[in-house]
Amino acid sequence: MGQMKLRYSRPATGWSDGLPIGNGSLGAVIQGGMESEKWSITEVTYWSGQAEAVESESRGKPDLERMREHLFAGEYREGERLAQRALQPAKKNFGTNLTLCDLTIRFDDAQGEQFGRELDLEEAIAHHTYRVNGKSYSREAFASHPDGILVSRLRSEQSGGLNFVVTLEGRTPEFRTDVLDEATIEFAGKATESMHSDGNCGVLCRGRAKVVAKGGTIVSGAEGITVKNADEAIIYFAVATDYEANGEDWTRESGKKLEQAISKGYYRLKEDHSADYRKLYSRVSLELGESGRSGLPTDERIRLLADGRDGDPQLFALFYQYGRYLTISGSREDSPLPMNLQGIWNDGEANRMQWSCDYHLDVNTQMNYFPTETTNLAECHVPLMNFVEKLSVAGQTSAQAFYGCEGWVAHVFTNAWGFASPGWETSWGLNVTGGLWIATHLMEHYEFGLDREFLKNTAYPVLKGAAAFFLDYMTVHPKYGWLVTGPSNSPENSFYLDNENDTYHLSMGTTMDQMLVRDLFEFSLSAAETLNTDSEFRAKLKQAIALLPPLQIGVRGQLQEWLEDYGEAQPDHRHLSHLFGLYPGSQVTPQGTPDLSAAARTTLENRMGRADLEDVEFTLAMIAASFARLRDGENAHKQLTYLIGRLCFDNLFTYSKAGIAGAETSIFVVDGNFGGTAAIGEMLLQSHAGEIDLLPALPEQWPAGKVTGLRAKGNMEADIVWENGSLSEASIKAFADGETTLRYGELTARLRLEAGRVYRIDGRLNLI
Repeated sequence: MGQMKLRYSRPATGWSDGLPIGNGSLGAVIQGGMESEKWSITEVTYWSGQAEAVESESRGKPDLERMREHLFAGEYREGERLAQRALQPAKKNFGTNLTLCDLTIRFDDAQGEQFGRELDLEEAIAHHTYRVNGKSYSREAFASHPDGILVSRLRSEQSGGLNFVVTLEGRTPEFRTDVLDEATIEFAGKATESMHSDGNCGVLCRGRAKVVAKGGTIVSGAEGITVKNADEAIIYFAVATDYEANGEDWTRESGKKLEQAISKGYYRLKEDHSADYRKLYSRVSLELGESGRSGLPTDERIRLLADGRDGDPQLFALFYQYGRYLTISGSREDSPLPMNLQGIWNDGEANRMQWSCDYHLDVNTQMNYFPTETTNLAECHVPLMNFVEKLSVAGQTSAQAFYGCEGWVAHVFTNAWGFASPGWETSWGLNVTGGLWIATHLMEHYEFGLDREFLKNTAYPVLKGAAAFFLDYMTVHPKYGWLVTGPSNSPENSFYLDNENDTYHLSMGTTMDQMLVRDLFEFSLSAAETLNTDSEFRAKLKQAIALLPPLQIGVRGQLQEWLEDYGEAQPDHRHLSHLFGLYPGSQVTPQGTPDLSAAARTTLENRMGRADLEDVEFTLAMIAASFARLRDGENAHKQLTYLIGRLCFDNLFTYSKAGIAGAETSIFVVDGNFGGTAAIGEMLLQSHAGEIDLLPALPEQWPAGKVTGLRAKGNMEADIVWENGSLSEASIKAFADGETTLRYGELTARLRLEAGRVYRIDGRLNLI
């Protein structure tokens, strides 16, 4: 205990050094040192743009038929031209999530010593400490989920030693502050920008910052709130927006929150925050072996790893628990929206370029939630479930407007209002299974928890709607007789036929599409049988499943990315969408499909062997998790080492390098944190193939360790202990009756489960 802290001996000079806190909707990155402290504050619903209809030029199925005729005939240029005319709507007020404001605290005492700051992952509290003239000063801050506020306590060992000024500065053009009384700043703003919307439309916000001091005086003025000669001070911050609000009650919400928090008192706030957070965080513990570096500053540990100084296994454990911390901080059961490209924290960089801080559905948003079930944080998955349910409603309009089909569809990205149309460039925007991929999380949520009511009321209706679309949309390939999607792309990638300089994006039946559709149809069929409903629908699904294409191996030994064995125009591309069936799916497994597994390995090795591999944070995480699924712990560890050592800022936030996909600078993207966390979990426990696989990809760098509370499909938890690279003991706790197969290496054992019982297993899989 006590090792799960990000520690630093120097001030945070910028955003990428700062310590993130969050309560599921309100977040802050805390920067600074002894002279000042700045909170870069974000709120998950503070979006520019608006809900609006997207105009479609498509005539539906007649246009689809014409496109498909050309694509089937190998006339890709003409097929793409027709798609661009019918399936490439103009960009309108799509919007982006924006940074809200900066709260700055400036201190009189700039000179001090023994400075230290840390983020305690076990308590979700950021601490700053230092000494001035022999006297101790401390600050601690947290984001309270129970009370919906940010709060910080500042203390001085010297009586009357606190002197500081608090100011607020908006990060959007329409932002004003007013002094409400001597200790309170009230603010109001509007989320506007002109890169992703017209500069006029956006969500409104209103909030307050208030200071309560013990001793001394508080005076407010044009410069902010000034505190003089206090012993202790507490800063409270709250905000509300009009996102999906009815009436004007939202305008009074932040004031009420502050009043309630102040009446409760700081110590009660802290106790409630800690209890609320720890009920989730404490479910899982991880020890990977001590190296003696746990006491070093985190930035120093990162640099040692980047310089090839391996031997810090507990840094991987810290990264894993940091991912769980970010999940709890960024996505709670009552969050109004799920985490976007940057979680609920935003450095502002993505807002000013074509990326947008939105919901990318070709891997990024999915990756944000890859570890949620396995790390025993199922409640944190709920905002995504709610979001997908709303997206499925908006997607009905897109299905009809662009394809003339029933059911629902969404494409490469979406926004706070459920944008479901194709993107405004078919080369990357016509990912027809983007909505389906994000909807697979409903399958995962059910398979882990076995909640029949969730299946009946949420998962099955949403997935049935997706299945209805693909049953109506897909067509039979005239050459092969297979049921295929199209026109579609393999996200952001391209191919060529004979001339490497003549590349195309759209084709029929991309591998990722077929993997996702197969999972959709098979799950929907199983769910309908479980619920004993929709007999005619089940018959259609069975017929369709029989016509789906098989996964294919190309002439280079690789798993094909497209239906045909095209040349890869970008063999070093960052996306690995056609490996979905290996991870996070389960159609490719070493035991079940050894030939396909070997082909998947060839694909990974081909990408890794390229000198110009786009080593993006999500790519490294996907490669690590994929190697874990192939039971290759050494290669998984190698990718994670690069991710943590080379693609993390000093605060352990992952980033995308400048130059990748148009990034102008190295930009924080949170998916690498969650993808890396998921990959570490896959190395220790897997349950995707109908088995509970213990230590399937344990690297030699973690010879001894212990993990408790990992979650497996079938509503069960596992604790695992290993020594000298071998399993010592495991415990399986069942929350539902059933049967499962335990696996450790080549050993297997059948286990009958009874809800409420714990089963202890030795290193040979014998019951103890």
